[in-house]
Amino acid sequence: MKSRRVLRVGGVAIATCLVLGACPAVEAGKSIASSESDWPQWRGPRRDAVSNETGLLDAWPEAGPKLAWKATGMGRGWCSPIVTGGTLYIGGDVGDELRIFALDLYGKIKWQVPNGKAWEKPYPGSRASCCYSEGMLYQMNGHGRVVCLDAATGKQQWAVNVLERFEAEQPFFGASECLLVDGANVIVTPAGKALIAALDKKTGNTVWTCMAAAAATETAGYSSPILVELGGRRRIIATTSFRTFAADAATGKVFWTVGLKLTENACSTIPVLCGDSVFITNTSVKDQASSLLRTSPSGDKAEKAWTIPLRTTSGSAMQLDGNLYVASSRKLGGFFCLDAKTGNIKAQLPKPTDAAAIWADGKLFVLSADGKALLLKPTANSFQTLGAFSIGQNIKKDAWAHPVLCGGRLYFRYHDTLFCYDVKAQ
Repeated sequence: MKSRRVLRVGGVAIATCLVLGACPAVEAGKSIASSESDWPQWRGPRRDAVSNETGLLDAWPEAGPKLAWKATGMGRGWCSPIVTGGTLYIGGDVGDELRIFALDLYGKIKWQVPNGKAWEKPYPGSRASCCYSEGMLYQMNGHGRVVCLDAATGKQQWAVNVLERFEAEQPFFGASECLLVDGANVIVTPAGKALIAALDKKTGNTVWTCMAAAAATETAGYSSPILVELGGRRRIIATTSFRTFAADAATGKVFWTVGLKLTENACSTIPVLCGDSVFITNTSVKDQASSLLRTSPSGDKAEKAWTIPLRTTSGSAMQLDGNLYVASSRKLGGFFCLDAKTGNIKAQLPKPTDAAAIWADGKLFVLSADGKALLLKPTANSFQTLGAFSIGQNIKKDAWAHPVLCGGRLYFRYHDTLFCYDVKAQ
């Protein structure tokens, strides 16, 4: 049975329930973690922005936690760092090329190498973060060039432009996919002649592709794929300019797609697993911009369960214990806690309206686009602020790189500068 129910807060339509009635119980899905240690890829081991670290500060001093060091010369862009094996890796546009840097845990540069041309079109700067696997580093530049580097030396092992290989259209704001490594494969979602494809991580050769209907007429989104287990099967979930889809991780076979109607906007945030469902946020200017997609017991079908007028540009959402934490702007502005089952608002801060966050030790570590860092503790129906400070001056509301937490160190990036704060409890 289908019905509609609209909730309103201050006159704004909040959540529209699209599917009601008795549904078979679905086994909760789970995110599949990288086999590497520390923070080896964008948004952490499971790409869910959740850290298992404990023993962190319960509150910050008025001026913020201790600045352990800062490194400059990282170039322009929003490539968040990754940390693994005692090394940080980060990319930035320097002059007319994208450069990938390796730094030690004190901020000293160990090596730097180029990965093709800088992105100089709308919103110039680096996009995608690196991904580490078995001694190798992988990264995609704004023009679709995927490179594999020896993580110890920076020596190039192979490179391929996936937009050219699969005859895919260049995304208007530049290719932004944070690469996913699954076993022996590097996963890419270029659209064109491959809605999704796997590259051999040792050679760059194509292992498999899947060409879904109408993929040739769409472009890659500004999102990144996730690797999950749904219905007892390993799935890759990703978003293009027009749809969210789930594919078999071993073959690329697409099991379901859900249209997003993103004709006037773009999806720049990662899918978020919520039990048996997937939460999708985007930058839509329409009323119902974001949706929860509920899957079937087998994981082979999906449909919209509810929608909400959240407009998220770069921050992405996170899910923990049945709650979704996400920032939104425009009609529905602020930082929110949502009930993942219903979309109902459980807590709201009026600011920040554009932010990225990670979870650790019972708290949210938030960086807003204006450069303000917040330490928040969620309660039943509110957020308790345990600290707030600004990472710098003259920030032009484009601090879009996501926070990173590893080894009791909190990392923030604003274009040319990488900040490292000590957040271990004393």
